[in-house]
Amino acid sequence: MNRSYRLLIAALGVASASACAELARAESVYAGKTITLIVGGNPGGGYDLYARALSRHYARHIPGEPNIVIQHMPGAGSVNLANHMHARAAKDGLTIGMIFPGAIVGPLLDERIRARAAYQPREFEFVGTANVSTRVCATFHTSKTRTFDDALKRETVIGGDAPGGSLFDYANFLRNEVGARFKVSRGYKGSVDILLAMERGEVEGICGLDWSSLRTQKPHWVRDKLMHVILQVAPDEHKGLAEMGVPPLWKYVKDNDKRDVLALIVDQQIFGRPFLVPSGTPKDRVAILRKAFDATMRDKAFLADAEKMGLEIEPAGGARVQEAVVRMYESPASVVKRARDALLP
Repeated sequence: MNRSYRLLIAALGVASASACAELARAESVYAGKTITLIVGGNPGGGYDLYARALSRHYARHIPGEPNIVIQHMPGAGSVNLANHMHARAAKDGLTIGMIFPGAIVGPLLDERIRARAAYQPREFEFVGTANVSTRVCATFHTSKTRTFDDALKRETVIGGDAPGGSLFDYANFLRNEVGARFKVSRGYKGSVDILLAMERGEVEGICGLDWSSLRTQKPHWVRDKLMHVILQVAPDEHKGLAEMGVPPLWKYVKDNDKRDVLALIVDQQIFGRPFLVPSGTPKDRVAILRKAFDATMRDKAFLADAEKMGLEIEPAGGARVQEAVVRMYESPASVVKRARDALLP
């Protein structure tokens, strides 16, 4: 055996030993432990469904295969949960939060959220997102607003949640920057309540709801054409919605300055279903959770489960989400100010 070959064998042995040691350390952290996955929305909503799908498969990809339990901490468009993750959640890799994108971009664009937010979004460690989301505006079949062009002409009552929540913010920026004649009826807890209000005739429609959530929560609305999907809002056009004839937001935005402003708001959808851990979580545990998340997003059993539930999976890794958040917070002050104004009631 020549010297070069012996050195190669030795190097491979060192690498193998290092990998085994890393696996053993990871197993010692998570074996016999419980990960608490806290959802910043109500049970039964779209975020809850994604969290439950993930929880059934995620542990298999984490060394030591810990238990995973789901809790809920709704309120203030997930700001309550974000504050909890910053100030009270343990920084041991055993508490994961799933918050609304509005709670990440809110401290940048909404002074009311900034006043309540004790956290800096850039400081969280992002594990990944299950979906780069496409949001829609939809009206119930009884509404006279059947297209977005109709919404530009007639007043349409839209159900909204709290400032910072997409169901409130999206209706407002479409009114302020695009000219939709939306009248926002605010105060609903979330999409489940607004969709019920549409059936009751309290409101005509909803804006800022992820298309995947709408299809999952009300599949018979899609199947039986009990709603009009009047607009899709996303960084890029959704092919399936385009085939249904649903126009993209950008069709109604011709001005480049306005496009920059709306892109700042809409780019939060890059992290449409974000999972995160507190700042200060050891880097090796963040790496374990990110690697396991990426593996789960490729897991055939998980993907089959998600398809059965009607969940769209278009993931992005934690590093990409982290970069998107940092880039957002480095936007020019003039663009940020106009985006803030666009979200005002």
